[in-house]
Amino acid sequence: MEFRNLGRSGLRVSLVGLGCNNFGGRIDLDATRKVVHRALDAGITLFDTADSYGNRGGSETMLGEILGDRRKDIVLATKFSQPMNDAGTLKGASRGYIMTAVEASLRRLKTDWIDLYQQHLPDPMTPIDETLRALDDLTRQGKVRYIGCSNLPAWQVTEAVWTSRAHDLGAFASAQDEYSLLARDVERELLPALNAHGLGLLPFYPLAGGLLTGKYKRGQPLPEKSRLTYVKASADRFLTERNWAQLEQLDAFCAKRDRGLLDLAFGWLASRSPVSSIIAGATRPEQIDANIKAVNWKLNQDELAELDGITRTAA
Repeated sequence: MEFRNLGRSGLRVSLVGLGCNNFGGRIDLDATRKVVHRALDAGITLFDTADSYGNRGGSETMLGEILGDRRKDIVLATKFSQPMNDAGTLKGASRGYIMTAVEASLRRLKTDWIDLYQQHLPDPMTPIDETLRALDDLTRQGKVRYIGCSNLPAWQVTEAVWTSRAHDLGAFASAQDEYSLLARDVERELLPALNAHGLGLLPFYPLAGGLLTGKYKRGQPLPEKSRLTYVKASADRFLTERNWAQLEQLDAFCAKRDRGLLDLAFGWLASRSPVSSIIAGATRPEQIDANIKAVNWKLNQDELAELDGITRTAA
C-alpha cells in the first residue's frame, strides 16, 4: 500500500481509503464487519464516514462496534453539518452545533478522538471564522487532530485559508469533493486553489456511481443490487448520453492495454495532484482487493494526454 501526506499536513493516509457510507444502510453489521476487517488486513488506514451515513448514525455506530483495539491503527475521518433530524434543527457549522455534533460522533464511534473532522456542506448561516474557531478549540482539546472540508467551492476554501492565517487558527488540511474521469469540473477552480494553499484532495465518487467499474453497459439491464439500480436520483445523474459516449471510448482505451475500467479510474486519480487518498465504498470484501490492485496502474504522459482528449471538460 502506498501512503501519502494529507496535503501539507503531517497526517499520513493510505492511497486507497475506505468510504463507509454503505454501513448501516446498504449492508448490515455482519457484512460491514467483513468489509472492515478485509480493509484493515489489506493495509487501508483511512476510514471515512459521516454522522449522517447509515440513516443518521448507523455507520459511525457500526464502526464503533467493530474497530475495538484496531481503532489506533487507522485514520478515522468523519463529518458534520448534514441534517440529523427531520425538523432541520440539528445541522450546520455553528459553534453550538459543532460542539454537540462532535460529542455525539465520539460516543457512536467509541473513541476519544477523531483524526480528521470535516465540514460536510457549506453553511450560509454561519461565518467561517466561527466554524474555524470551534474546530480550533476541539483540536486544542485533543478531541480532533486535523480538520477538513467537503463540497465547499474554491472561493470558500480560499476564504477559510486566509481566515485561519489572519486569526492564527488551525486550517483545513483537506477537501473532499467529487472527482473522477467522468466528473472533472473541480479542475477549473477548486484544484488550483487546493494546490496553491496546500490542501489534499479526497475524491469521492471515484467510480462515477459505479459506471467506471465496467459492469454497466449501454442498452443492457442494470446489474442487480447496484447503486444505480435502487437510487433513481443517482441513475438519472450518472446514466447520461455524455457519460455513455465517454465510457465507450474509455472501454476501448482499456481494451488496447488489456486493463479494466476500474484500473483506469484508480490509476488516473492516483496520478492527479493534489489527490492524497481515493475514497471508495465497498459492500463486499473482494471489492477491497480489487480497489487496491487497481491503483497500481501507472499511466504515462501520452496515455494521460489521450484521456484528456476523451474526458476533459471544456473551460
